Order: sequence, then structure tokens, then C-alpha cells
Amino acid sequence: MSYSQFSCAANFLRGRKCIFCGSFKVNRTARGYAKCRKCQRQKSLAQLRREIEILKGFYQQVPAYRLATDLNLDVKSVTRVYQKLRTLLYHTAELEGTVLSGQIEMDEAYFGGRRKGKRGRGAAGKSIVFGLLERDGRVYTKVVPDVSAEQLMQHIKAKTRKGSVYFTDSFRGYQSLKRYGKHHTVNHSKSMVDKKTKNHINGIEGFWSYAKHILYNYRGVSKYHFPMYLKEIEFRFNHRKDNPFKLFLNLFFGYDSP
Repeated sequence: MSYSQFSCAANFLRGRKCIFCGSFKVNRTARGYAKCRKCQRQKSLAQLRREIEILKGFYQQVPAYRLATDLNLDVKSVTRVYQKLRTLLYHTAELEGTVLSGQIEMDEAYFGGRRKGKRGRGAAGKSIVFGLLERDGRVYTKVVPDVSAEQLMQHIKAKTRKGSVYFTDSFRGYQSLKRYGKHHTVNHSKSMVDKKTKNHINGIEGFWSYAKHILYNYRGVSKYHFPMYLKEIEFRFNHRKDNPFKLFLNLFFGYDSP
């Protein structure tokens, strides 16, 4: 990560800018606090610097236990910041999820589980995730209890615009899609891209690979916490053209950056 991506925190670290409202009307107090003359809130600079260092580690996807060692901090302090931010990202990703339209790829993926045996649909002990990806746009993910046609169509109707063009594999759960928009399929038992029609779902499958690569760093995530990790990854993907570190700062400290 380049310094320019971290530079948005420079004035906060120096106590020149309010971390809560973004105002530059800040005084340094005798006990080492930055106090804002506009919103009247204040924060210990030592604590602020520590939390920003933790947010940098979060951005870089450093596991909490490793970052705690690197920064010589209690792992609970790091974990508290990570969990607070993941909770904020979860709710933000859900709230900003717009209705997808145009060309939309969809697929299910299976995460976690230690049991060996059957893979893919029907695999035991795994979290099932349904994903919709607008080509050259956003992705939306949802942990689902099963892959029944009723379950899948519930999320398709809620998160996509009727009349869109849908791309799926040949799973029977998608058969009723043709009543909702144009439906193109690719038979993965034969090829990843249909040689005749060029239909594919490489976009959403690429997202699954991206998500699993990030999750691998954490060496296992519990089913309870998995939805928050998943929404974090969705948020990172949807804001891939932005500076996510700046967005993390804004969310964690609760201000709108000017």
C-alpha cells in the first residue's frame, strides 16, 4: 500500500483535524487530547494513533493475533477494533446494496467446514452463500439456509430489476428465472464458457476466488462470525476503485470526510 493511501490520516495523527466531524478547529490539551472547537468532542491522541495503526492492519488484512504482536498490543484491543469495524461494514454493505440491473451473473458457493467428502452442492458442514454480480458493477452476497428455487428467487426478486439478463450454470433451481427476465446458462460439466453462445459466469466465480483468498489469511472463521467477514469482502470489492482505508476511518470514527 502506498503512503498516499494512508495520507488521509496524517492530520488526525498530528492532532490538527477532528476525527469526529472533520473540522480543522482543533486544540491540543495539556493532557494530550485533541479537542474540537466545533463539535466539542475530544479524544486522546495516544489512543487515536493506536486505533489508526490497527485500522491500517485491518486494511492490510493482517490477522488480529499477528497485528497485536507486531504492535506490542493486547490481542483483545485489536480484536475489539476489528469486530466493531466488521459490524459497521456488515450494516453498511446491506444498506448501500442497490438493486442490480443489466447483465447479472449468479451462483452459489460453499465456505468452511472441516469434513472431507462431497464438495459443492450438498457438501456437509459448510456455509452456503448466494451471490449476484452485475457485470462491471457491484456484487451482493447472502448466506442462505439452502439452494431451493424458492430461496434463490426470493433474493433475485429483492435484489435485481425485472427484465435484466441473467447468467447462471445449469442448476435446476434457476429454471423459473425465464419468467423474470432473459436467462442464459452454461453447462459446467462441459465447459466454463459455452463455445457456441459464449455464455459464462466467470465474474461471480472470480469473486468467490477473491473471497476465499482473503479468508485463507484468517485460517478459519466460525459460522457465527462468517457473515460479517463475507460482507467485509463484499464492501472491499464494491469499493475497489476507492480508497478503502479512508472509508474505514470514516465508518469507525463516524464522520463524513469533506
